[in-house]
Amino acid sequence: MKPKKNPKYILASGTQIREEDFGLLFYTRRGPRLYFLSSGQLLDSSFFQGKLTLDQCARLKGEEPSSEGRREGIKKVLEKLTDKGVIIEC
Repeated sequence: MKPKKNPKYILASGTQIREEDFGLLFYTRRGPRLYFLSSGQLLDSSFFQGKLTLDQCARLKGEEPSSEGRREGIKKVLEKLTDKGVIIEC
């Protein structure tokens, strides 16, 4: 299935999230495994309530348009976390 252009995400069942200086740390009971998302201050745990896309969140946080490349990198990591079952695209 092809990913949506601007998806929203929620945490998968059994996944917990913790905010760190570098971004976010995901812990899933299946494994156990840890996953890191180097998002800085752009994302916090509330992003995974499925209400905003990454682009909407960036606009709300006042991120510079020049950081489009950084957002694209975060989008790729979000896709990988979805593939691993840590988060769910909605």
